[in-house]
Amino acid sequence: MSIAERITELRESVGENRSEFSKHTGIPVRTIEDWEAGRRTPPEYIPRLIAYQLKYEELTKKGKTEKK
Repeated sequence: MSIAERITELRESVGENRSEFSKHTGIPVRTIEDWEAGRRTPPEYIPRLIAYQLKYEELTKKGKTEKK
């Protein structure tokens, strides 16, 4: 799987369009568009960082709902 495909997969996993994902991650929309289109390639660690962020948010969200 290419980095472009991985970025797209991560964005789609949270059900967001590029604009929403940009706000969510703090990455400019144009950068996300370029990455997904393969016009630019982010460093290899970027998809991992995004995946960690999404996983952390998922885990902390579950933890908050379990405490209620």
